[in-house]
Amino acid sequence: MKLNELSDNPGATQRKKRIGRGPGSGMGKTGGRGIKGQKSRSGVAIKGYEGGQMPLYQRLPKRGFNKPNRKAFAVINLGLIQKFIDEGKIDAKADITEDALVASGLVRRKKDGIRVLAKGEFKAKAKITVTGASKGAVEAVEKAGGSLTVTTPAAAE
Repeated sequence: MKLNELSDNPGATQRKKRIGRGPGSGMGKTGGRGIKGQKSRSGVAIKGYEGGQMPLYQRLPKRGFNKPNRKAFAVINLGLIQKFIDEGKIDAKADITEDALVASGLVRRKKDGIRVLAKGEFKAKAKITVTGASKGAVEAVEKAGGSLTVTTPAAAE
């Protein structure tokens, strides 16, 4: 078999229908658009319009509420802090503050504060000071012999 002998299966490819090319094509004159009206013209976009009926996007109920002054925390897991300590990017002997976490590259920016979650294993005896922490994270750090201080008690759960 050679490249010039290759062919597609019969009926697998179809030629493009050339619209508006005379009566013999079957798609001449109006080109399948009917006669007159908005949709027969070019440049028409009536996507959400339902002809006077209330559109679907307005019929459906709106749900939920987005708090305009909500706090956005940078979230990190204890396992990641442990990994950075093991790699020597964070010094466990010194206090681990939010600025130290940003300087190490673990967090890109503080946002409204850094919140620590309990995912992962934590073995280092470290003193951590952050804006928020889960109860599990506080327990895990204290179990390892360190301390986790939350600076704003309202942020902790």
